[in-house]
Amino acid sequence: MERKMKPQEKFHLHERNRNREPYDLKALTMAIPALAEHVQLNKHGVNSVDFSSPAAVKLLNQALLHHYYGILHWEFPDGNLCPPIPGRVDYLHAIADLMKEKFFGTVPTGKGVTGMDVGVGASCIYPILGIVEYGWNFIGSDISKDSIASAQQIVDANPALQGKVEFRLQENPRSIFQGVVKDLELIDFTVCNPPFHASAEEAEAGTRRKVRNLSGARGAKPTLNFSGIHSELICEGGESQFIRNMIRESREVSHRVFWFSTLVSKKGHLDRVFRSLQDVKALEVKSISLGTANKSARIVAWTFLDKEQQKAWRISRWK
Repeated sequence: MERKMKPQEKFHLHERNRNREPYDLKALTMAIPALAEHVQLNKHGVNSVDFSSPAAVKLLNQALLHHYYGILHWEFPDGNLCPPIPGRVDYLHAIADLMKEKFFGTVPTGKGVTGMDVGVGASCIYPILGIVEYGWNFIGSDISKDSIASAQQIVDANPALQGKVEFRLQENPRSIFQGVVKDLELIDFTVCNPPFHASAEEAEAGTRRKVRNLSGARGAKPTLNFSGIHSELICEGGESQFIRNMIRESREVSHRVFWFSTLVSKKGHLDRVFRSLQDVKALEVKSISLGTANKSARIVAWTFLDKEQQKAWRISRWK
């Protein structure tokens, strides 16, 4: 008699994550039939998506949004970064928990909460997931006019998103909050997936390692399975410098944002990040681990609000 193995939850995904269990490939291929062409037996003899294929990865994430989140239209240029849905929504669940700690054990939801996505990208993924899961409003900033145009098209194509996202062009690529955070504006949290690499050569080397791990391919010019344009992947000084610049700028708008936050993909960057937060005298700093069995990352969040200011913020804004 064949023994059936009980499906196991994906390692470390948040308890509210809709994608904790193994993908229901039957349901996903029904949602996006084109995905079926990219399902194949893996080395364990189990049906799986070909994660080394950019087309397969995009179709999978379209299917996840369609099946689990009710987003029927999610299209953007193939050259742009295709974000993995389970990891992105985990970030938002972690942010929700940060606010929950400050709000009597309840996550503040609805249009009274506004988040800012620093580098919203062509996929608009954080606003989409934050709206579906918690009903939050969003500001999406980006240095790319094309990315903002793409994100706006996604919002326009999905009634559930309309009127809940405001896009702002960051005209100075060296600035993060200056020029996009308005005077007297209050923002409950910021999220950011910073550029990983300091150069195109570093990005290509990282991609080669990723593709080799996924498929065994050793081509001279690997294809990014999650894609990504230059501004999404590369900045001067790489991830560490970008985050430290963000921390310095956060001081200038310190009382207009409750929680600042960013992903930190490389553990080796954390010491510099924490030193920068000491330098700007952040009053409270949180480090939150995210990840699956295959990849891990951290969120670093900080606030400049003292207890009385936090109390006043909760009373005036959170329901």
